[in-house]
Amino acid sequence: MNIEQLFQPFTLKSLHIPNRIVMAPMTRSFSPGGVPTDEVAAYYARRAKGGVGLILSEGTVIDRPASSNDANIPRFHGEQPLAGWQKVINGVHASGGSMGPQIWHMGIMENHASGWLPGAPFEGPSPFKSADFQNGQAMSEADIADTIRAFGQAAADAKALGFDCVELHGAHTYLIDQFFWEVTNNRSDGYGGKTLLERSRFAIEVIREVRKRVGDDFAIILRLSQWKGSNYGNKLAKTPQEMEQWLTALADAGVDIFHCSQRRFWEPEFEGTDLNFAGWAKKLTGRASITVGSVGLSGEFLAAFRGESSNPASLDELLRRYDRGDFDLVAVGRAILADPEWVHKVRQQRTGELVGFAREALGQLI
Repeated sequence: MNIEQLFQPFTLKSLHIPNRIVMAPMTRSFSPGGVPTDEVAAYYARRAKGGVGLILSEGTVIDRPASSNDANIPRFHGEQPLAGWQKVINGVHASGGSMGPQIWHMGIMENHASGWLPGAPFEGPSPFKSADFQNGQAMSEADIADTIRAFGQAAADAKALGFDCVELHGAHTYLIDQFFWEVTNNRSDGYGGKTLLERSRFAIEVIREVRKRVGDDFAIILRLSQWKGSNYGNKLAKTPQEMEQWLTALADAGVDIFHCSQRRFWEPEFEGTDLNFAGWAKKLTGRASITVGSVGLSGEFLAAFRGESSNPASLDELLRRYDRGDFDLVAVGRAILADPEWVHKVRQQRTGELVGFAREALGQLI
């Protein structure tokens, strides 16, 4: 397969990138007090120099008292954190790259192992993070309205700082995803409902607010996942028809690109076809999509947190699907976290120099 397929330019609204490779968002917890450091800025600049087409930041939290469970997760609000992000984007641009922040509210969370707690109880559509775990409180409609405004403000700040796009984190059982999921959204008001489409109201209102704040020409990415940490086989949308209703409503609200998280990108989303989640999103909505999930590595990413290493793996199946038109962009996480030169090595077919991933890489900004 011809690797040059992945090195064609991509343009959509505010995005003008030289290739189809995206650095996936990966939580790093290297921002003391929520403020990105010079080391964080240098970490991202190295990926821009290394040839990444679009860098998506680690999740960075919005202005709500309990949007984070970790004091070292970066914030995207306040004078000092935003000054830190200004250094980040300036460094990325100076290194020839493009970047968008992933803006985030964690929702109901476990208490952090450090013992640190936010200044208010965790909040979500209900107190539940899964069927058998609760730790916080259900949001009032006033809380919801303020949270929607906070997402909009973070997106507006991203544009003002000079970022090239923005990504909303709507996956992995965090706040937006908690509203989607029937297990965690048992509300009886207008933000709940029996159907996935009804439970999408919160996400739709967040997207509309972000679109209002950034204008029509600024690219909005939405990250979604069907799976949950407590149920890898979960399907929010259980049929293609249900997925079409769900994603079409999100696209109509203002999403330009769907970032479709899977543990393994090659796994089919529904029976009867080998299309993955990103393939279905593009087919059903006509919007651009990003595929992600164990690209370039032998093992899936959740295993990394259990101490399992991964070795470099073939890209042939990825290229086959890309050439077929299933998706527009490819997000790579652990391989780029471990090796800022991964993109250059892949393009130059320096396969013998590719670095695998070990858990130790999570403990430093390489």
